[in-house]
Amino acid sequence: MIAKSKEGEDHLVNLKRLFDCLKEYKLRLNLAKCTFGARSGKLLGFVVSERGIEVDPDKVKVIKELPPPSTVREVRGFLGRLNYIARFIANLTDKCQPLFRLLRKNATMEWDHECQNAFDTIKAYLIQPPVLVPSMPNRPLILYLTVRRQSLGCMLGQEDESTRTERAIYYLSKTFTEGESNYPEIEKMCYVLVWVMQRLRQYTLYHTIRSLSKVDPLRYLLDSPSSMRNIAKWRCQLTEYDIEYVPRTSIKGQAIVDHLAEFLINDDTPINTDFPDEGILQVDEEKDEPTWKMYFDGAVNSPSYGTLMRRVLSSRTRRTIDSAAWAPLKTSQYAYARPTGALEASH
Repeated sequence: MIAKSKEGEDHLVNLKRLFDCLKEYKLRLNLAKCTFGARSGKLLGFVVSERGIEVDPDKVKVIKELPPPSTVREVRGFLGRLNYIARFIANLTDKCQPLFRLLRKNATMEWDHECQNAFDTIKAYLIQPPVLVPSMPNRPLILYLTVRRQSLGCMLGQEDESTRTERAIYYLSKTFTEGESNYPEIEKMCYVLVWVMQRLRQYTLYHTIRSLSKVDPLRYLLDSPSSMRNIAKWRCQLTEYDIEYVPRTSIKGQAIVDHLAEFLINDDTPINTDFPDEGILQVDEEKDEPTWKMYFDGAVNSPSYGTLMRRVLSSRTRRTIDSAAWAPLKTSQYAYARPTGALEASH
């Protein structure tokens, strides 16, 4: 049970409210276990202070003192410890790829140079892990996406008003399945955007999300036919979020710099152009270019089960493009759409 205050003068007021609530429900506290006026402390396995959220040093110490695993069970134990602090480690999935190979079916337990290098890299990273910050309400979040052939990585951050730099809120990574890894580059980016938005729903649903990536997945979703693989499904899944695409032109925050350093992807990395809509290879935004906004509206207006998706594109010059598409559903599924969702794309 914690009573926290941003300002010292408000703390006594908050404590009184807490004690009144305890008294109302006839609850008692053990004074020997209470701490008052603490500026930092351990909460749910993490250290919380005015700086932000940090990894518990005791947990880091245990990981750093672990010897190299000699059995599959020890590999699983090591990865399990990392999983608890995964939100602090950029590109964790890619770092652990050699260890994941040891867990495959019929794989032999052979601790080679690649495994030892991954083991040492993770330990070195934890010498100075990042400090994460909680999200501030009514302010946009920054989502940086990076995609490799076998894995994805993202960093969710927010601009610090005092320093005017971005600070990390959450690091997330994932290994693609065999089918997902075969997606064309731009479709893979669309899938990554949808997956991250849903995985970090506790943040993305309540903030405007500014997505930074090498290509614009929103533009591809707008211009691709609804009959294409997964396109209609991805559009429906993004309707409840407010997303803006921001070209990767400048990097202000150390958090994003660290994220880029982990992936080491150059701007001249070739894009796989072998995808159905050959008219879109890469989209960059120019200063004088108008911005288009896409609005979704969904309703069930047929005796059969399904969703009528209507989208309206509107530019600053008041030019609009209106289109609609019908997405049939099975009787065991439900149709849902929010009329207030908005996506932005450059045109």
